[in-house]
Amino acid sequence: MLWKKGRRSDNVVDARGEGGGRGMHIGGKGLSLTAVVLIVGIGLLTGQDPIQILGQLTGEMSQQTAPVDSGSRQAPPANDEQAEFVRSILGDTEDTWRQIFQQAGKQYRDPTLKLFSGQINSACGFASSATGPFYCPSDQMVYLDMEFFREMEQRFSAAGDFAQAYVIAHEVGHHVQTLLGVSARIQSARQRGERMEGDNGLLVRQELQADCLAGVWAYQAQKRLNWLEPGDIEEAMNAANAIGDDRLQQQGRGRVVPDSFTHGTSAQRMRWFKTGFAQGQITQCDTFGAGSL
Repeated sequence: MLWKKGRRSDNVVDARGEGGGRGMHIGGKGLSLTAVVLIVGIGLLTGQDPIQILGQLTGEMSQQTAPVDSGSRQAPPANDEQAEFVRSILGDTEDTWRQIFQQAGKQYRDPTLKLFSGQINSACGFASSATGPFYCPSDQMVYLDMEFFREMEQRFSAAGDFAQAYVIAHEVGHHVQTLLGVSARIQSARQRGERMEGDNGLLVRQELQADCLAGVWAYQAQKRLNWLEPGDIEEAMNAANAIGDDRLQQQGRGRVVPDSFTHGTSAQRMRWFKTGFAQGQITQCDTFGAGSL
C-alpha cells in the first residue's frame, strides 16, 4: 500500500506513555484477557456497555494512575512512521467522508483518533489495550493502541498495511454511524430491552455495516489515490476473516456459540467489506434491512 500518498490528518492525539503502563490493573494484579472476555459476556447478558463496566471496575485505579486528559492535543512526533501511517489513513477517511456527506447535502465532522499505550480513559469509560481499538460515540473519538497491530500479525497472522488501514476505517465507520443517527437508534433499542447479541442481532448488523463502510472508504480512496498494491485487498480480507466471531470463539472456547455473536462471522465480515468495496456506495451498506447477512 502506497500510504504515503495520503494527506496527514491533524486530528491524531498522542497519549502514549500517559496511561500508567501496560494492561489494566485491579488490586495490584493485571486483568487478564480472559477476565475481559467474561466482562464483555456479562455486558451482553445484562444489556450494558462492556466498556462502561470496565470503566466502573477500574474507576478508582484510573484516578490513582493520573488518567489522560481527553482534551489533550499533543501530536505524534514527526519521525514516528507508524503514527504517520495512522495520520495518513485517518486523513484520507476525512477526505472521503467529507465528500460523500457533501454530496448528500450533509456536513461531516472529523473524529479525533487518540493513540494510547496500556490503558486509557474515554467518555465511554476506562479501557485497556486488551479491549482492542474502539470508537466512543460519547466523545466521538477513536482509541488505538498500536500494539494491536502487532497482535494481529503474531496471533492472527493478519499482517500488512492495508489490514491495519481496514481496522482504522472500520472504527471510523462507527463514527459515520454516529453522525447518521445509527448509533443512537441502537442505544435506544438497548434501553427498550431489545436483544442486542446473536448471529442476527443488532450488534452484529451494526458491526457489519461498519465493515461495509470501511469498504466504501477503500473504494473511494483507491479511485482518488490509486495507492493499493497487489495483495492489499487480500490483507483486508485476511484481517476480517481473522477477527470473525466464529473463528475467535473456536480459538478461545473450542466451540462456536452463535447466540453470543457481536461482530459477525468471518464470512460475513469479508462479505460486507467486499460489498462496500465493490461500488463504493453507502446505499449498499443497509445491513439492518438485509434479510440475510
